[in-house]
Amino acid sequence: MIPRRALVVTATFFLSVLLYVDRVCISTAKGPITQELSLTDTQFGWVMSAFAIGYALFQTPSGMLADKIGGRTILAGIVTVWSVFTGLTALAWSYGSLLIIRFLFGAGEAGAFPGMARAVYSWIPVRERGLVKGINFSGSRLGAAFALPVLATAIDSLGWKATFAILMGAGCVWSVAWWLWFRDEPTEHPTISREELAYIVANRQTAAIGGPVCRMPIGHMLASPGLWLMMTQYLFANFTTFFCLTWLYPHVKATYHLNSADAGIYSMIPLLCGALGNVVSGALVDAIYATGRHALSRKLPAIFGFCLTALGMLMSAQQHAVGPAIFWLSLAVFGVDMVLSPSWSFCIDIGGKHAGQVSGTMNMAGNIGSAIIGPAFPALLLWTGSANVFFYIIAGCSVVAAGCWLLADATKTIEDVPV
Repeated sequence: MIPRRALVVTATFFLSVLLYVDRVCISTAKGPITQELSLTDTQFGWVMSAFAIGYALFQTPSGMLADKIGGRTILAGIVTVWSVFTGLTALAWSYGSLLIIRFLFGAGEAGAFPGMARAVYSWIPVRERGLVKGINFSGSRLGAAFALPVLATAIDSLGWKATFAILMGAGCVWSVAWWLWFRDEPTEHPTISREELAYIVANRQTAAIGGPVCRMPIGHMLASPGLWLMMTQYLFANFTTFFCLTWLYPHVKATYHLNSADAGIYSMIPLLCGALGNVVSGALVDAIYATGRHALSRKLPAIFGFCLTALGMLMSAQQHAVGPAIFWLSLAVFGVDMVLSPSWSFCIDIGGKHAGQVSGTMNMAGNIGSAIIGPAFPALLLWTGSANVFFYIIAGCSVVAAGCWLLADATKTIEDVPV
Protein backbone atom coordinates (compact mmCIF):
# COMPACT_ATOMS: atom_id res chain seq x y z
CA MET A 1 0.00 0.00 0.00
CA ILE A 2 1.27 3.47 -0.90
CA PRO A 3 2.17 5.43 2.26
CA ARG A 4 -0.50 8.04 2.91
CA ARG A 5 2.09 10.73 3.60
CA ALA A 6 3.45 10.09 0.08
CA LEU A 7 -0.02 10.87 -1.27
CA VAL A 8 -0.07 14.07 0.81
CA VAL A 9 3.21 15.09 -0.80
CA THR A 10 1.86 14.22 -4.27
CA ALA A 11 -1.30 16.27 -3.73
CA THR A 12 0.62 19.32 -2.49
CA PHE A 13 3.10 18.93 -5.38
CA PHE A 14 0.24 19.22 -7.88
CA LEU A 15 -1.17 22.12 -5.88
CA SER A 16 2.17 23.92 -6.32
CA VAL A 17 2.03 23.20 -10.05
CA LEU A 18 -1.47 24.66 -10.28
CA LEU A 19 -0.54 27.63 -8.09
CA TYR A 20 2.19 28.78 -10.44
CA VAL A 21 0.41 27.95 -13.68
CA ASP A 22 -2.34 30.30 -12.55
CA ARG A 23 0.21 32.87 -11.42
CA VAL A 24 2.33 33.08 -14.58
CA CYS A 25 -0.61 32.95 -16.98
CA ILE A 26 -0.99 36.72 -16.86
CA SER A 27 2.66 37.22 -17.79
CA THR A 28 2.24 34.96 -20.82
CA ALA A 29 -0.91 36.88 -21.77
CA LYS A 30 0.77 40.28 -21.41
CA GLY A 31 0.54 41.10 -25.14
CA PRO A 32 -3.21 40.63 -25.69
CA ILE A 33 -4.14 42.03 -22.25
CA THR A 34 -2.13 45.24 -22.62
CA GLN A 35 -3.41 45.68 -26.17
CA GLU A 36 -7.06 45.10 -25.28
CA LEU A 37 -6.99 47.29 -22.15
CA SER A 38 -4.50 49.85 -23.56
CA LEU A 39 -1.97 49.39 -20.74
CA THR A 40 1.62 50.63 -20.64
CA ASP A 41 4.46 48.44 -19.34
CA THR A 42 4.51 50.47 -16.12
CA GLN A 43 0.77 49.91 -15.61
CA PHE A 44 1.20 46.20 -16.29
CA GLY A 45 4.00 46.17 -13.73
CA TRP A 46 1.57 47.55 -11.15
CA VAL A 47 -0.97 44.87 -12.11
CA MET A 48 1.60 42.21 -11.22
CA SER A 49 2.55 44.15 -8.11
CA ALA A 50 -1.13 44.25 -7.06
CA PHE A 51 -1.07 40.46 -6.91
CA ALA A 52 2.09 40.51 -4.78
CA ILE A 53 0.64 43.11 -2.38
CA GLY A 54 -2.52 41.08 -1.84
CA TYR A 55 -0.45 37.91 -1.48
CA ALA A 56 1.88 39.55 1.06
CA LEU A 57 -0.80 41.23 3.20
CA PHE A 58 -2.75 38.03 3.76
CA GLN A 59 0.18 35.70 4.48
CA THR A 60 0.24 36.00 8.28
CA PRO A 61 -3.59 36.02 8.70
CA SER A 62 -3.97 33.00 6.43
CA GLY A 63 -1.14 31.24 8.26
CA MET A 64 -2.86 31.84 11.58
CA LEU A 65 -6.11 30.55 10.09
CA ALA A 66 -4.34 27.43 8.79
CA ASP A 67 -3.00 26.73 12.30
CA LYS A 68 -6.49 27.18 13.74
CA ILE A 69 -8.70 25.29 11.29
CA GLY A 70 -6.18 22.93 9.66
CA GLY A 71 -4.81 22.30 6.19
CA ARG A 72 -7.89 20.48 4.93
CA THR A 73 -10.31 23.39 5.19
CA ILE A 74 -7.87 26.20 4.46
CA LEU A 75 -6.47 24.66 1.28
CA ALA A 76 -9.83 23.54 -0.10
CA GLY A 77 -11.24 27.01 0.56
CA ILE A 78 -8.43 29.16 -0.77
CA VAL A 79 -7.92 27.13 -3.95
CA THR A 80 -11.60 27.65 -4.72
CA VAL A 81 -11.32 31.39 -4.03
CA TRP A 82 -8.22 32.00 -6.11
CA SER A 83 -9.60 29.84 -8.94
CA VAL A 84 -12.70 32.02 -9.08
CA PHE A 85 -10.55 35.15 -9.33
CA THR A 86 -8.44 33.47 -12.02
CA GLY A 87 -11.63 33.15 -14.05
CA LEU A 88 -12.76 36.67 -13.19
CA THR A 89 -9.50 38.04 -14.64
CA ALA A 90 -11.01 37.32 -18.04
CA LEU A 91 -13.86 39.73 -17.24
CA ALA A 92 -11.62 42.72 -16.49
CA TRP A 93 -12.75 45.72 -18.52
CA SER A 94 -10.25 48.39 -17.43
CA TYR A 95 -6.91 49.01 -15.72
CA GLY A 96 -8.64 49.63 -12.38
CA SER A 97 -10.77 46.49 -12.53
CA LEU A 98 -7.71 44.39 -13.40
CA LEU A 99 -5.80 45.83 -10.43
CA ILE A 100 -8.61 44.92 -8.03
CA ILE A 101 -9.10 41.41 -9.42
CA ARG A 102 -5.39 40.61 -9.29
CA PHE A 103 -5.12 41.98 -5.75
CA LEU A 104 -7.95 39.67 -4.67
CA PHE A 105 -6.38 36.80 -6.61
CA GLY A 106 -3.17 37.33 -4.63
CA ALA A 107 -5.09 37.47 -1.36
CA GLY A 108 -6.75 34.20 -2.29
CA GLU A 109 -3.45 32.46 -3.02
CA ALA A 110 -1.87 33.70 0.22
CA GLY A 111 -2.81 30.70 2.34
CA ALA A 112 -1.40 28.05 -0.01
CA PHE A 113 2.12 27.56 1.27
CA PRO A 114 1.31 28.31 4.93
CA GLY A 115 -1.48 25.72 4.64
CA MET A 116 0.96 23.23 3.14
CA ALA A 117 3.45 23.99 5.91
CA ARG A 118 0.84 23.17 8.54
CA ALA A 119 0.04 19.89 6.77
CA VAL A 120 3.76 19.03 6.62
CA TYR A 121 4.11 19.68 10.36
CA SER A 122 1.35 17.17 11.15
CA TRP A 123 2.12 14.50 8.55
CA ILE A 124 5.87 14.54 7.78
CA PRO A 125 8.66 13.36 10.14
CA VAL A 126 11.42 15.92 10.70
CA ARG A 127 14.03 13.77 8.96
CA GLU A 128 11.97 13.88 5.72
CA ARG A 129 11.00 17.53 5.88
CA GLY A 130 13.72 19.02 3.67
CA LEU A 131 13.08 16.80 0.67
CA VAL A 132 9.31 17.15 1.03
CA LYS A 133 9.51 20.95 0.94
CA GLY A 134 11.92 20.67 -1.99
CA ILE A 135 9.40 18.53 -3.87
CA ASN A 136 6.61 20.98 -3.02
CA PHE A 137 8.50 23.93 -4.43
CA SER A 138 9.82 22.01 -7.44
CA GLY A 139 6.16 21.69 -8.44
CA SER A 140 5.85 25.46 -8.50
CA ARG A 141 8.82 25.81 -10.82
CA LEU A 142 7.76 22.97 -13.10
CA GLY A 143 4.28 24.45 -13.29
CA ALA A 144 5.65 27.85 -14.23
CA ALA A 145 8.20 26.40 -16.66
CA PHE A 146 5.79 24.28 -18.68
CA ALA A 147 3.08 26.91 -18.43
CA LEU A 148 5.11 29.44 -20.41
CA PRO A 149 5.16 27.61 -23.79
CA VAL A 150 1.91 25.69 -23.21
CA LEU A 151 -0.08 28.75 -22.16
CA ALA A 152 1.45 30.79 -24.97
CA THR A 153 0.11 28.21 -27.43
CA ALA A 154 -3.28 28.02 -25.65
CA ILE A 155 -3.65 31.79 -25.64
CA ASP A 156 -2.78 31.98 -29.34
CA SER A 157 -5.31 29.21 -30.12
CA LEU A 158 -8.16 29.80 -27.66
CA GLY A 159 -7.66 33.39 -26.58
CA TRP A 160 -6.54 34.60 -23.18
CA LYS A 161 -10.03 34.76 -21.68
CA ALA A 162 -10.90 31.13 -22.45
CA THR A 163 -7.52 30.04 -21.08
CA PHE A 164 -8.19 31.74 -17.74
CA ALA A 165 -11.64 30.10 -17.57
CA ILE A 166 -10.13 26.63 -18.09
CA LEU A 167 -7.64 27.22 -15.28
CA MET A 168 -10.51 28.18 -12.98
CA GLY A 169 -12.16 24.81 -13.58
CA ALA A 170 -8.94 22.88 -12.89
CA GLY A 171 -8.55 24.57 -9.49
CA CYS A 172 -12.09 23.75 -8.43
CA VAL A 173 -11.54 20.07 -9.25
CA TRP A 174 -8.42 19.97 -7.03
CA SER A 175 -10.33 21.61 -4.14
CA VAL A 176 -13.07 18.99 -4.16
CA ALA A 177 -10.61 16.10 -4.34
CA TRP A 178 -8.53 17.49 -1.45
CA TRP A 179 -11.56 18.04 0.78
CA LEU A 180 -12.82 14.52 0.22
CA TRP A 181 -9.48 12.76 0.80
CA PHE A 182 -7.25 14.72 3.23
CA ARG A 183 -7.46 14.83 7.03
CA ASP A 184 -5.67 17.30 9.31
CA GLU A 185 -4.19 14.59 11.54
CA PRO A 186 -2.90 11.19 10.42
CA THR A 187 -4.94 9.64 13.25
CA GLU A 188 -8.13 10.85 11.55
CA HIS A 189 -7.39 9.28 8.15
CA PRO A 190 -9.51 6.15 7.58
CA THR A 191 -7.02 4.31 5.34
CA ILE A 192 -3.64 4.89 7.00
CA SER A 193 -1.86 1.78 8.26
CA ARG A 194 -1.01 1.31 11.93
CA GLU A 195 2.68 1.02 11.05
CA GLU A 196 2.79 4.30 9.15
CA LEU A 197 0.81 6.12 11.82
CA ALA A 198 3.18 4.90 14.53
CA TYR A 199 6.18 5.99 12.45
CA ILE A 200 4.79 9.48 11.81
CA VAL A 201 3.83 10.11 15.44
CA ALA A 202 7.19 8.88 16.75
CA ASN A 203 9.32 10.92 14.34
CA ARG A 204 7.53 14.18 13.76
CA GLN A 205 8.43 17.31 15.70
CA THR A 206 6.00 16.63 18.56
CA ALA A 207 5.39 12.98 19.27
CA ALA A 208 2.14 13.60 21.17
CA ILE A 209 -0.99 14.21 19.14
CA GLY A 210 -2.89 17.27 20.26
CA GLY A 211 -1.48 19.06 23.33
CA PRO A 212 -2.48 22.00 25.49
CA VAL A 213 -4.24 24.96 23.95
CA CYS A 214 -1.73 27.72 23.24
CA ARG A 215 -1.43 30.92 21.28
CA MET A 216 1.28 32.96 19.64
CA PRO A 217 0.65 36.71 19.68
CA ILE A 218 2.19 38.51 16.70
CA GLY A 219 4.35 40.67 18.99
CA HIS A 220 5.75 37.58 20.70
CA MET A 221 6.46 35.96 17.33
CA LEU A 222 8.21 39.07 16.00
CA ALA A 223 10.56 39.06 19.00
CA SER A 224 12.36 36.11 17.39
CA PRO A 225 15.68 37.18 15.77
CA GLY A 226 15.59 34.03 13.65
CA LEU A 227 12.28 35.01 12.08
CA TRP A 228 13.60 38.48 11.17
CA LEU A 229 16.63 36.90 9.51
CA MET A 230 14.30 34.62 7.54
CA MET A 231 12.10 37.53 6.51
CA THR A 232 15.09 39.56 5.29
CA GLN A 233 16.72 36.81 3.24
CA TYR A 234 13.38 35.72 1.78
CA LEU A 235 12.58 39.27 0.68
CA PHE A 236 15.86 39.31 -1.27
CA ALA A 237 15.25 35.80 -2.66
CA ASN A 238 11.92 36.90 -4.08
CA PHE A 239 13.58 39.62 -6.14
CA THR A 240 14.96 36.87 -8.39
CA THR A 241 11.97 34.56 -8.13
CA PHE A 242 9.31 37.14 -8.97
CA PHE A 243 11.33 38.49 -11.89
CA CYS A 244 11.42 34.99 -13.40
CA LEU A 245 7.70 34.49 -12.88
CA THR A 246 6.64 37.84 -14.31
CA TRP A 247 9.16 39.80 -16.37
CA LEU A 248 11.52 37.06 -17.64
CA TYR A 249 9.30 36.01 -20.56
CA PRO A 250 8.62 39.53 -21.91
CA HIS A 251 12.26 40.52 -21.19
CA VAL A 252 13.69 37.59 -23.17
CA LYS A 253 11.20 38.07 -25.99
CA ALA A 254 11.92 41.79 -26.39
CA THR A 255 15.68 41.79 -25.71
CA TYR A 256 16.56 38.96 -28.10
CA HIS A 257 13.76 39.57 -30.64
CA LEU A 258 12.17 36.12 -30.29
CA ASN A 259 8.72 34.86 -31.25
CA SER A 260 6.29 33.72 -28.56
CA ALA A 261 7.15 30.02 -28.75
CA ASP A 262 10.93 30.51 -28.66
CA ALA A 263 10.67 33.04 -25.84
CA GLY A 264 8.56 30.54 -23.88
CA ILE A 265 11.13 27.77 -24.36
CA TYR A 266 14.08 29.93 -23.32
CA SER A 267 12.14 31.28 -20.34
CA MET A 268 11.26 27.82 -19.08
CA ILE A 269 14.91 26.70 -18.83
CA PRO A 270 15.76 28.75 -15.69
CA LEU A 271 12.54 27.56 -14.06
CA LEU A 272 13.38 23.92 -14.79
CA CYS A 273 16.78 24.52 -13.20
CA GLY A 274 14.94 26.03 -10.25
CA ALA A 275 12.89 22.86 -9.87
CA LEU A 276 16.12 20.84 -9.82
CA GLY A 277 17.59 23.24 -7.27
CA ASN A 278 14.63 22.63 -4.98
CA VAL A 279 15.00 18.85 -5.04
CA VAL A 280 18.81 18.93 -4.70
CA SER A 281 18.58 21.33 -1.78
CA GLY A 282 15.82 19.34 -0.10
CA ALA A 283 17.87 16.13 -0.32
CA LEU A 284 20.93 17.98 0.99
CA VAL A 285 18.96 19.37 3.93
CA ASP A 286 17.87 15.87 4.95
CA ALA A 287 21.32 14.35 4.37
CA ILE A 288 23.02 16.89 6.64
CA TYR A 289 20.24 16.57 9.22
CA ALA A 290 20.80 12.79 9.30
CA THR A 291 24.36 13.45 10.52
CA GLY A 292 22.97 15.19 13.61
CA ARG A 293 23.77 18.76 12.53
CA HIS A 294 20.30 20.31 12.64
CA ALA A 295 21.23 24.00 12.33
CA LEU A 296 23.80 23.37 9.58
CA SER A 297 21.29 21.35 7.55
CA ARG A 298 19.23 24.52 7.02
CA LYS A 299 22.14 26.96 6.85
CA LEU A 300 24.61 25.41 4.39
CA PRO A 301 22.32 24.79 1.36
CA ALA A 302 20.89 28.31 1.62
CA ILE A 303 24.30 30.04 1.80
CA PHE A 304 25.61 28.05 -1.16
CA GLY A 305 22.42 28.84 -3.10
CA PHE A 306 22.67 32.59 -2.60
CA CYS A 307 26.33 32.53 -3.67
CA LEU A 308 25.32 30.82 -6.92
CA THR A 309 22.60 33.43 -7.44
CA ALA A 310 25.05 36.31 -7.04
CA LEU A 311 27.50 34.72 -9.48
CA GLY A 312 24.81 33.86 -12.02
CA MET A 313 23.31 37.34 -12.03
CA LEU A 314 26.70 39.04 -12.41
CA MET A 315 27.68 36.80 -15.32
CA SER A 316 24.28 36.97 -17.05
CA ALA A 317 24.54 40.75 -17.16
CA GLN A 318 27.76 40.45 -19.20
CA GLN A 319 26.25 38.33 -22.00
CA HIS A 320 25.04 39.57 -25.37
CA ALA A 321 23.52 36.38 -26.80
CA VAL A 322 20.41 34.64 -25.53
CA GLY A 323 22.07 31.22 -24.97
CA PRO A 324 24.85 32.32 -22.57
CA ALA A 325 22.53 34.79 -20.84
CA ILE A 326 20.00 32.05 -20.11
CA PHE A 327 22.76 29.66 -18.98
CA TRP A 328 23.99 32.03 -16.27
CA LEU A 329 20.48 33.08 -15.33
CA SER A 330 19.61 29.39 -14.94
CA LEU A 331 22.51 29.01 -12.50
CA ALA A 332 21.16 31.98 -10.55
CA VAL A 333 17.67 30.49 -10.39
CA PHE A 334 19.03 27.06 -9.42
CA GLY A 335 20.79 28.85 -6.55
CA VAL A 336 17.87 30.92 -5.32
CA ASP A 337 15.60 27.90 -5.37
CA MET A 338 18.07 26.06 -3.17
CA VAL A 339 17.00 28.56 -0.51
CA LEU A 340 13.33 27.54 -0.42
CA SER A 341 13.49 24.14 1.30
CA PRO A 342 15.79 25.30 4.13
CA SER A 343 13.76 28.51 4.58
CA TRP A 344 10.42 26.77 5.02
CA SER A 345 11.97 23.91 7.01
CA PHE A 346 13.50 26.55 9.29
CA CYS A 347 10.13 28.22 9.88
CA ILE A 348 8.39 24.91 10.56
CA ASP A 349 11.19 24.07 13.01
CA ILE A 350 10.94 27.27 15.02
CA GLY A 351 7.18 27.65 14.67
CA GLY A 352 6.04 24.12 15.60
CA LYS A 353 2.25 24.07 15.93
CA HIS A 354 2.29 27.64 14.66
CA ALA A 355 4.16 26.67 11.47
CA GLY A 356 1.49 28.28 9.29
CA GLN A 357 1.68 31.63 11.09
CA VAL A 358 5.48 31.75 11.20
CA SER A 359 6.07 30.58 7.63
CA GLY A 360 3.31 32.89 6.40
CA THR A 361 5.04 35.85 8.03
CA MET A 362 8.30 34.98 6.27
CA ASN A 363 6.43 34.64 2.99
CA MET A 364 4.74 37.99 3.60
CA ALA A 365 8.16 39.65 3.75
CA GLY A 366 9.22 37.79 0.63
CA ASN A 367 6.27 39.07 -1.31
CA ILE A 368 6.95 42.63 -0.26
CA GLY A 369 10.05 42.02 -2.36
CA SER A 370 7.82 40.75 -5.16
CA ALA A 371 5.66 43.86 -4.93
CA ILE A 372 8.77 46.02 -5.32
CA ILE A 373 9.99 44.17 -8.40
CA GLY A 374 6.68 44.43 -10.32
CA PRO A 375 7.04 48.16 -11.13
CA ALA A 376 10.78 48.49 -10.33
CA PHE A 377 12.05 46.35 -13.20
CA PRO A 378 10.34 48.29 -16.02
CA ALA A 379 11.26 51.58 -14.29
CA LEU A 380 14.95 50.61 -14.15
CA LEU A 381 14.76 49.38 -17.73
CA LEU A 382 13.29 52.70 -18.86
CA TRP A 383 15.84 54.67 -16.83
CA THR A 384 19.01 52.77 -17.78
CA GLY A 385 18.08 51.19 -21.11
CA SER A 386 19.11 47.67 -20.03
CA ALA A 387 18.48 45.04 -17.36
CA ASN A 388 22.08 45.09 -16.14
CA VAL A 389 21.53 47.44 -13.18
CA PHE A 390 18.69 45.22 -11.99
CA PHE A 391 20.91 42.12 -12.19
CA TYR A 392 23.71 43.87 -10.25
CA ILE A 393 21.26 44.85 -7.51
CA ILE A 394 20.07 41.24 -7.25
CA ALA A 395 23.66 40.01 -6.94
CA GLY A 396 24.38 42.42 -4.09
CA CYS A 397 21.17 41.54 -2.25
CA SER A 398 22.02 37.83 -2.55
CA VAL A 399 25.33 38.37 -0.79
CA VAL A 400 23.54 40.16 2.06
CA ALA A 401 21.00 37.32 2.25
CA ALA A 402 23.80 34.75 2.57
CA GLY A 403 25.05 36.79 5.52
CA CYS A 404 21.64 36.48 7.19
CA TRP A 405 21.98 32.70 7.11
CA LEU A 406 25.35 32.86 8.84
CA LEU A 407 23.50 34.25 11.89
CA ALA A 408 20.43 31.98 11.72
CA ASP A 409 19.88 29.01 14.06
CA ALA A 410 16.96 26.64 13.42
CA THR A 411 17.24 25.07 16.88
CA LYS A 412 16.07 28.25 18.65
CA THR A 413 12.30 27.75 18.64
CA ILE A 414 9.61 30.32 19.35
CA GLU A 415 7.96 29.23 22.59
CA ASP A 416 4.19 29.08 22.97
CA VAL A 417 2.31 31.47 25.23
CA PRO A 418 -0.08 29.36 27.35
CA VAL A 419 -3.70 30.46 27.56
